[in-house]
Amino acid sequence: MTRVSTIQNYNIMTSNLMKAQINQNTAGQEVSSQKVATDLKGYSKDAEMLTAMRGTQARIEGLIDQNKQVTNRLATQDSGIGKVADSTKSARDAVANALAAGNATTLMQQLQSSFSDVVQGLNTKSNGLYVFSGAKTDTPTTSASTMADLTAGPPTASLFNNDQYVATARIDEQTNANTGILGDKLGTGVFDAFKSIQAYVDANGPFTGNLTDAQTQFLKSTLSTFDTAYNGVVNIQGQNGVTQKRFESAQTDLSNQADTLTSMVGGITDVDMASAITRLQSAQLAVQASAQVFSSLQASSLLNVLK
Repeated sequence: MTRVSTIQNYNIMTSNLMKAQINQNTAGQEVSSQKVATDLKGYSKDAEMLTAMRGTQARIEGLIDQNKQVTNRLATQDSGIGKVADSTKSARDAVANALAAGNATTLMQQLQSSFSDVVQGLNTKSNGLYVFSGAKTDTPTTSASTMADLTAGPPTASLFNNDQYVATARIDEQTNANTGILGDKLGTGVFDAFKSIQAYVDANGPFTGNLTDAQTQFLKSTLSTFDTAYNGVVNIQGQNGVTQKRFESAQTDLSNQADTLTSMVGGITDVDMASAITRLQSAQLAVQASAQVFSSLQASSLLNVLK
């Protein structure tokens, strides 16, 4: 006898078809997004852990971005300090060469050139901001421009415009470090070395040719002053380099932590693509099968039998 479908059969097959379609959509979303779910509810018991891990990720990424900026600033500071150091050494060499030649005809021109380079180094900028001015980053670190400014009246300290704020930054989640260098700490000794020569010229007249005994004795005494100033600048450069190395090492550690966290989060959120594709194919087959059975039930309707 021909089988006649009932409302119960239709309900069962409709439910199966809808379930198969839902499974197909879920598997399709997983394959397209490559994620297990689109919100925390989809991660069930792992939601709390996932939230904590993502919070840690955000903090680490923030530290990485900050460290990049600090490292760039430290590199700029190193360049400026190096310019001050090299210019101080050039001035010392100019004095030594004049002593060796017994003639200082061009000494003041050479010293003025070196002093101008010192000023440029002190007024080094990073992203348009003066790096040695403390918190007064929109103000040049020094207002001096020529050696004559050193003996114009005000004390050396008045030629520096920086305040006493020393910038600090976080190396990692537990450690802070001073990253700022103040212009007066960097340049006072150097300015005093140049100032001693300018003061001598102001009091005794310019160097015009062959050195006198008095000029020779004076210039010899300035060599140690320049050496002390140079060594002081080099020490500051070394300290800046140590800080720079600490941030570079921290950058590597933080990047490794970020990679580890990304892998751990991926273990929770990322879909096993091979499994997801298999589920999608199975769901598609189930939809097709349910649709075919549903179509067959329609053909065995009581109305068709009565006809």
